[in-house]
Amino acid sequence: MLPVSRVKTGLILALVAATSLSSINAASAENLFQRLFGNNRGGTVVNQGPHATPRRAQPMQQQGIPQQAQPVQPVSVVKPTKPAPIIKVSSPSYYTYKTAALVPVDFSKLQPTGSVEITGSIEPSEPGTPFDRSLSGLIDYQLTAEKEIAAAIEKHYASQPGFIWVLGSAPRVRAEAAMAMLQDAGSYGLDPQDYQVARPQVTASGQQALSDPALIRYEMTMSARVLRYIRDAHAGRINPNLLSGYHDFAAKPVDYEAALNAMASGVDIKTYLEGQHPQNAEYAALRTELKSLEAEREHTIIVDPKLLLKPGETSAELPKLLTLIDQKGDAAFKAAHGATISANAGGELYTPELVAVVKAAQQAHGLKPDGVVGGRTVAAIAGVSKADRIEKLEVALEQLRWHPSDLGSTHVFLNAAAFTATYRENGTDKLSMRTVVGSPTHQTSFFYDELEQVDYNPYWGVPRSIIVNEMLPRLINDPGYLDRAGYEVSDASGKRIPSSTINWAANGSNIPYNVRQTPSEANALGELKILFPNKHAIYMHDTPQKAFFSRDARALSHGCVRLSDPRAMAAAVLGTDVAHVAAKLKQGHSTEKVTRKIPVYVAYFTAWPNQAGEVHYSPDVYDRDAKVLAALRKTSDSRAPSI
Repeated sequence: MLPVSRVKTGLILALVAATSLSSINAASAENLFQRLFGNNRGGTVVNQGPHATPRRAQPMQQQGIPQQAQPVQPVSVVKPTKPAPIIKVSSPSYYTYKTAALVPVDFSKLQPTGSVEITGSIEPSEPGTPFDRSLSGLIDYQLTAEKEIAAAIEKHYASQPGFIWVLGSAPRVRAEAAMAMLQDAGSYGLDPQDYQVARPQVTASGQQALSDPALIRYEMTMSARVLRYIRDAHAGRINPNLLSGYHDFAAKPVDYEAALNAMASGVDIKTYLEGQHPQNAEYAALRTELKSLEAEREHTIIVDPKLLLKPGETSAELPKLLTLIDQKGDAAFKAAHGATISANAGGELYTPELVAVVKAAQQAHGLKPDGVVGGRTVAAIAGVSKADRIEKLEVALEQLRWHPSDLGSTHVFLNAAAFTATYRENGTDKLSMRTVVGSPTHQTSFFYDELEQVDYNPYWGVPRSIIVNEMLPRLINDPGYLDRAGYEVSDASGKRIPSSTINWAANGSNIPYNVRQTPSEANALGELKILFPNKHAIYMHDTPQKAFFSRDARALSHGCVRLSDPRAMAAAVLGTDVAHVAAKLKQGHSTEKVTRKIPVYVAYFTAWPNQAGEVHYSPDVYDRDAKVLAALRKTSDSRAPSI
């Protein structure tokens, strides 16, 4: 019997002869090979990108392709074309942070107007008022501030010349209250150095003292620094959108002139400044945690955060880890495992008995109980160092200032750093579940929006980045792949086009077609998706890849948020029950509008409190905290010369 390879070779040569070898170019030869042996090369469909599940292609007979060779039709000559270059679609990038520019306050606009200050109010009077006489102290004074703040100071004192912070020869009571708030900025995760104001040295009294240059300079500096504090408390010290393309937050402008008017009118300064900070329970809990950490001592037991220990191995870190497990275990845990820990005290060998202890501790901390000690296990059991926790809290407080002050009593909160999704209704957490979020190379963005609708048995519109980066290389050699794999292709007008008829190499990265996967069990989005349309094309959805939810680290998608219990989330936001969702799914593809205004926060917090106010810490899987901290330090450095 001849070898199979020789039989195939002979068959090919015979057919080539029958169709005139001289008329077959490289593309035709490829087409001929496919006619003989089918398009299925090995039967495996490649992973389709952010939401897809690898699956087996259908057997050829199910595709309507006989397994035996078909008569070969004459092959036409195709003129070779030069493929267009393929430039991969890149993910958003991180930027070199640029701080807000500081400008000199232009005091030349302040001219004597003949106003006089009487018991805190500004009333017309004769020229030569104490404020007028003090203006000479600003002739050589250099004060810089953020552009909007400088403009507000110039406009306010030009139209309303008079002291806000000075009375007689000394600071007012309201100035003392403001100074106390500025000095306590650290308790909010702000840097007190950003708001420093030198107290005037008052040695004279009466009218002569009011002419002291120190008093007018103190007045202007106080206004500049209090306005900066208001700006930072209201909107944050840094502009998040200058950090990266992943950050997308609406501007939070401040009416600085209205603020100066309010403070001049005699409002309670402490209450007024406290009210500039976010007014939500999470911000208060994070601040309480920060103050508590500042008051406590550092942990005495620190375990290497990069420890990797498997059963049967040894490590000097093991005794420290076991001590912490014993310290943090409740009565039931100690009753079950205390004796084992005591019997192995000081030992560095990770024995089977200790593996059982670690598995129990992992389970108690919500981790996968696999007995392997890695970074997440160390972080959960040993905790994060005090210094690291303080930094996480400072970042979290800053990030909350980018958000609305009131998050809403009913909302959905997706914390990518913690891999969790929570639905809160009327101030109570009704639902919480595990999520899969974007991988470090395909990060989930950081923004907030509003829920709009639920799609049942959805289509998946394949993003251009996935078509270009992951599908296109295969389509160039196998243009009919999409037809076989359950995808639809259409042009810009919406006309359906068979994938097999397209020259996918002709346009390079500028693909003029839309690709979508039809509803099915293999659909990358599973059985439903929950939309809040945004420019990042991010939404919540089901997934066929259920096994991912059993992992502790779940940064695995291309950016969208996969839910472990999508039916429950859909029912919650629609204000219905799971039975309703199940009934809709049986009816095929359809959509249902979310009729209530429900904000959704696609967030990233490595420190975040639960509803009881207990702060939980997560690893910085995207390394974003470090970038925020660097921007905060850069901001403080840029402000230092202005003090």
